[in-house]
Amino acid sequence: MSTLDVSRAELALVVLYLNKAEARDKICRAIQYGSKFLSDGQPGTAQNVDKSTSLARKVFRLFKFVNDLHGLISPVPQGTPLPLVLLGKSKNALLSTFLFLDQIVWLGRTGIYKNKERAELLGRISLFCWLGSSVCTTLVEVGEIGRLSASMKKLEKELKGTDKHQNEHYRTKLQKSNERSLALVKAGMDIVVAVGLLQLAPKKVTPRVTGAFGFVSSLISCYQLLPSRPKSKTA
Repeated sequence: MSTLDVSRAELALVVLYLNKAEARDKICRAIQYGSKFLSDGQPGTAQNVDKSTSLARKVFRLFKFVNDLHGLISPVPQGTPLPLVLLGKSKNALLSTFLFLDQIVWLGRTGIYKNKERAELLGRISLFCWLGSSVCTTLVEVGEIGRLSASMKKLEKELKGTDKHQNEHYRTKLQKSNERSLALVKAGMDIVVAVGLLQLAPKKVTPRVTGAFGFVSSLISCYQLLPSRPKSKTA
């Protein structure tokens, strides 16, 4: 391929990535929490960026609660243990509730919904729902990683005497394990962010700590949304 063809292919991937509303939301999230880290809760330009970006992100999430509502009523893969099923459904229910209530918060901040006190209360309830969904996600990922680990050990015994990394089934399981490990790290960071936003531990989880964890969590989300590169054709 020529340099121009490579550039076109790379640019096409960028366009594909930026066409995702979710990707744009996570980029804005990185800006929001990066600004929160810089401001450390103090008035100024960084705090203004934090607040304006937070409000803008709520537009990206309009009606997004339908996604998790759909996940709540969707069937689960066969063989999934009941505790993981219940945790997964709880996560969907809590996240859907968070996203739904977040729309009322947006209406309150724009002045369409006039009851500011109720909007603030619903905003706090929505953050507790997000905290709960992050805890459920963490537990689900721990459980799934454990299941994958047991499955990989069993496969290793079957492949004893051969190079396990040459086995496509093993490589697939290893990739899934790595992806879930990254999701586990992100969920753990989101718990800290939720605690910071709710000010449940204001002395330990300061606005700067909240911003740092939120920024790294956003970068992980951006990475998870990257489109896969097309496999190069070999002669």
